Amino acid sequence: MTNGSRTVLMSRVTLGRALRRLRDEEHGLTLAEAAKALGCDDSLLSRIENGKRACSPQTFGKLMDLYRVPQEQREELARLQASSNTRKAPWWARYRDALTSSYEQYLAFEDAAHSVFEFQLALLPGLVQTEDYARAVTANRFSSLGPDQVDSLVEVRMERQRRRLHETAEPLQCDYVLTQAALEFRVGGPAAYRRQLDRLLEVSDHPSVTVRVIPYAKGEEGSQTAPFSIFRFPGDLPDVAFGEFVAGSLTMDDPRDLRRLHRLFRGVAGAALSPAATRDLVAGIRDRGE
Repeated sequence: MTNGSRTVLMSRVTLGRALRRLRDEEHGLTLAEAAKALGCDDSLLSRIENGKRACSPQTFGKLMDLYRVPQEQREELARLQASSNTRKAPWWARYRDALTSSYEQYLAFEDAAHSVFEFQLALLPGLVQTEDYARAVTANRFSSLGPDQVDSLVEVRMERQRRRLHETAEPLQCDYVLTQAALEFRVGGPAAYRRQLDRLLEVSDHPSVTVRVIPYAKGEEGSQTAPFSIFRFPGDLPDVAFGEFVAGSLTMDDPRDLRRLHRLFRGVAGAALSPAATRDLVAGIRDRGE
């Protein structure tokens, strides 16, 4: 991962995950046991492991000694620790009044990822949405927000598209599997709906984007319980996934959860039409709606 793509939050979360694995999986220590050995509160260590607090150089050194980390691994983690303490704000900092902490994490992972595998049941992925579509679904899903906050969230979505697909030398490799229902819902009214399907056809031609649709005829093969995204990163950083639920999104980095989600994605991808047949289906639905 290049320094330019790594954000402060990404560095903190990645370092925290590595420290949690060292403590729990490699040494079998509880938070309380590790905190006692360090002479600090377990709440402090918990916040560091969850990426909610920077790890000071002093605490980092003590953790490396406690976990007996080899020199090569220590140097890699030290680079993460240093970048997690920088004061450079990510591009979305100016929108923080409208962002949840889980969405900030999502943005950090998306900003640093090499590729994403995403399954959607009823909505189109954020990186392929038109502004009208994004505004309609945002205003509906977050009805408690004021107009200014909705505007901010729509701006964030448009900025994500510019930074990760359209105005970058290293676009995110996007593998999308959708159900036909996501195409059929007429979000935003007839004109906006048609423009959205046109945009989907346009983006499906992007060299880094693959779109496949599970048709209604496949039935139960497309009826997973919830949407999810799996991010993959350059180098040897482990994958991380996000699941979408009524109460928000859930971050998943346990290897068992990731193996299950990768199996699920292979399953829904296997049930989907080819990219070419998907384009025919999208065009047919668009033309049928005229």
